[in-house]
Amino acid sequence: MSTEKTQQPQHNNALNEIIAQRYAEVEEIRQQGVTPYPNRCEKQISCQEAKNAEEGAEAVTAGRLVQLRLMGKAAFAHLRDFSGRVQLYIAKDQLGEEPYAFFKKHIAVGDFVSVTGHVFVTKTGEKTIKATKLTLLSKAIRPMPEKYHGLQDTEVRFRKRHLDLIANEEVKDIFIKRAKIISSIRRTLDEKGFLEVETPILNPSSGGAIARPFETFHNALKMPLFMRIALELHHKRLIIGGMDKIYEIGHMFRNEGIDTTHNPEFTMMELYQAYGDVNTMADLFDEILGNAAKAIGVEKVNFRGYEVDLRPPYKRLYIPQAWQEKFGRDIHEVLNGRQFNRAKLEEVAREQGVKFTADDSDSAIFDELFEGKLLADYHNPVIALDYPTAVSPFSKTKPGDPELVERFEVFVNGQELGNAYTELNDPADQLARLKDQAAAKAIAKGEDAENADILDADYIEAMESGMPPTGGMGIGIDRIIMMLTGQDSIREIILFPTLKKLEEEK
Repeated sequence: MSTEKTQQPQHNNALNEIIAQRYAEVEEIRQQGVTPYPNRCEKQISCQEAKNAEEGAEAVTAGRLVQLRLMGKAAFAHLRDFSGRVQLYIAKDQLGEEPYAFFKKHIAVGDFVSVTGHVFVTKTGEKTIKATKLTLLSKAIRPMPEKYHGLQDTEVRFRKRHLDLIANEEVKDIFIKRAKIISSIRRTLDEKGFLEVETPILNPSSGGAIARPFETFHNALKMPLFMRIALELHHKRLIIGGMDKIYEIGHMFRNEGIDTTHNPEFTMMELYQAYGDVNTMADLFDEILGNAAKAIGVEKVNFRGYEVDLRPPYKRLYIPQAWQEKFGRDIHEVLNGRQFNRAKLEEVAREQGVKFTADDSDSAIFDELFEGKLLADYHNPVIALDYPTAVSPFSKTKPGDPELVERFEVFVNGQELGNAYTELNDPADQLARLKDQAAAKAIAKGEDAENADILDADYIEAMESGMPPTGGMGIGIDRIIMMLTGQDSIREIILFPTLKKLEEEK
């Protein structure tokens, strides 16, 4: 039997014993006429405000005890709330004999307490509250992670995020930054006259993107519903209806794989601007990302092994020009209308040492050349414009060049952050492309592509009412937060990521 297996039951037995002792202690506290979980508490200032107070000032605050050092007739402790931590000095002669005896016997690290006292400065120069009153607010039954040896076990950290936040203060900072970044994005768009909208999460079809949806069933309506995979089609209806500048930040749901950059439930932003185009969106992206970086006080960040300069404007990389410079070829050689020229694409791939098989799609080979080779030279944010129509069937083509479209994607060290188009507003063209999308989905399911149902036919009806020229952009909020906080895994920036159910939970 392994050491790990023998240690686990011993650990559980020891933990169960502590829990039983703590519950018994709660009853003992009650028998003394003290409520271990009072309804209300005194707290006039935060722990950080107490720490910043003038020497001699009275401080009434509350929080969790995170450190405690008993020294007979006195003790030093640290009290922490969301704002920070402050040191306490708890002495028998200041608190009183009975309250001090209660404190010494019944209050431990992990408990929540309120404290009243006066601020003084210790010999080591630390602002400290000299307690004259200490009240138990909530008795912790389970012991705190003794930093859980730092609480480094990622599975424990993500499954028990409350312990992660207790043990690892830097985790809290990531989620403070997350909130500031999202607030900054809203502020940037609000100030530019965009209107925040809300569209349905449950829909009768899963249009707007190609992804596998989560499906549920509405009992009263006796019909299947799908959790949204994108926002596009509802937003374009609003543009048609006269809402010229709109955005939405919300959760999307895709029933697909989980890895370091994908979670089944994730946060996206989509925005649309009537009378704008792909260039309008590029300028707007500069403002959004630049302001978000300022909101968390960074100009540069280490991400994926490189230092990233976040100061806008960001480089515009025109793919045809970059292709010519990198590979010494005109990109049109590998294009054939809305498709690729497979033979020429394979020729470039072989020249660049890109491995592929006959089963690899044209777009997969192109992506390896573009993202794996061409973008490898760029580490700062780069806005890559003028994509082949072959990989962008839902974008407007460039005037005079039907093999290229008015689209960009934003990359930082190979990670895509956003995607933008000059949007289609020709209903006949849009209908043809929706038919292509429906056929592709049918083929993927092994169904008849020729008779596939067109998704969102009512959207075409709306577009026939007339849609102005429009620029649209989608931004992966989680990915921007990963980059701005220097995190390599999406699970580090989602408070409760999707995890496989444990055996004992089944």
